[in-house]
Amino acid sequence: MKTWMNWLPTIIIFAPLLGLFILLFTPKKKQNLIRVIGIVATLPSLALLLYLFQHFDLGQKDWQWVQNIPWFQFTFAGERGWAFFYHLGVDGISMPLLFMTALISTLTAIASVKIQSRIREYYMLLLLMETSMLGVFFSLNLFLFFIFFEVILVAMYFLIGIWGQIQKERAANLFLLYNGLGSGFLLFAMVLLLMMCNTLEFPDISKMIPLAAKAEPTFTWVIFWSLLIAFAIKLPIFPFHTWMLRVHVQAAPSVVMIHAGILLKIGAYGLLRFHVGWFPEQMKQVSILLITFGLINLFYGAILAFVQKELRQVLAYSSISHMGILLVGIASMQLIGLQGALFQAISHGFIAALFFFLVAILYERTNTTELNELGGLTKSMPYFAGFLLFTGLASLGLPGLSGFISEFLSFLGLFRQHVILGSIASLGLIFAAVYILRAMMKINYGPTPKRFDQLSDLRWTESLPIAVFVAVIIGIGIAPDLIGKSMQMTLQMMLERIGG
Repeated sequence: MKTWMNWLPTIIIFAPLLGLFILLFTPKKKQNLIRVIGIVATLPSLALLLYLFQHFDLGQKDWQWVQNIPWFQFTFAGERGWAFFYHLGVDGISMPLLFMTALISTLTAIASVKIQSRIREYYMLLLLMETSMLGVFFSLNLFLFFIFFEVILVAMYFLIGIWGQIQKERAANLFLLYNGLGSGFLLFAMVLLLMMCNTLEFPDISKMIPLAAKAEPTFTWVIFWSLLIAFAIKLPIFPFHTWMLRVHVQAAPSVVMIHAGILLKIGAYGLLRFHVGWFPEQMKQVSILLITFGLINLFYGAILAFVQKELRQVLAYSSISHMGILLVGIASMQLIGLQGALFQAISHGFIAALFFFLVAILYERTNTTELNELGGLTKSMPYFAGFLLFTGLASLGLPGLSGFISEFLSFLGLFRQHVILGSIASLGLIFAAVYILRAMMKINYGPTPKRFDQLSDLRWTESLPIAVFVAVIIGIGIAPDLIGKSMQMTLQMMLERIGG
């Protein structure tokens, strides 16, 4: 393999920073140039990840495109101590998440042309976010993972606090408080893992934990619960969800595209990578508890979404409900359920990002997202109304769209283990249909307020990103093997450790 190909993961991760560097020397007054640079800077990572996805070996269970370089080490009394490595790679879990991250980042950069204040700083933070998110999914060293994870929190804090709505500072502070708490638990678990395994390398930890768990069962459970709390906050799992509601409502819609589309999926990634991958026996023992919390998420989010009077709040509670589906898929500890959970992470990522892309357009035209103030958009904005309805149908799981395959596989995995709980969970689909269709009816149909009679419909600059989202959502729905084959071997290897 050519030398530069060995550096492909690093090039993909840090390519957006080239755009950030160029923006540093771009005059603030040249706003259109800043927007162009911000959008173009996301394209190299997307193009290279598309190349990576096309050349991904579907039959290989091990890591691919690995880059492992000694970084630094601590020594004690002249003897070698802990060694840390700049270790990157990709497998069937991270590959689809990486591609989703790059594509949503590009489409978010396009949606961000509606940002009107401090544009240069905004795009610089957005590119820093993309680098950090790609770094999280590429990392094969827990210390490196933690660094990228923390940079995301800092960048997101400023994106919420500067470009949000009226209560943006409160939303940003709540975001930092909860996620900072999660980072504390993650750091605590990382230190304990280092003490127990003498390494933070993902492949080494997965091999050593089964042996260490027999020698130090209590120690192992402490690490397990610390990691679980860290990613329960990130997902989020009830009752750690309140910060996410404020971010969905108060942050700029383009920022929420990143937040709902990608950042919530880091919680799902953590549960799959660390808990199913490292602690399968412990996961099996607490599966009923996790399924219970998944059902709480599912019904709590769906019921409260039904009574909301503002579209962004509907979508916020909808995200909580959909993360419940993801959690029951993981907790089923069945191959098909784990596939459903990963499908749900990717499907919800694209659907949620498209929803908030449409929210940005709606707010620009009407200056409101209150359901009672909207209506009859099929008359004044027929194309917009059509795509909004399409997104709603994808969210409630219409067959042929990505939401259906993810929910079907997640519930099927649960049914294989617990028929009664699976039957209860399937009722959540009815609630989803009710709150989604209620919101769509209020926005698209009924009498049109006089001030909305002459609204302009979608521009071509808005239609193009929407078309990309729609193509992906339909593509996954009718041909799930586009991403399903890449994840199957990795998830199967995880379950083989417990005879699944």
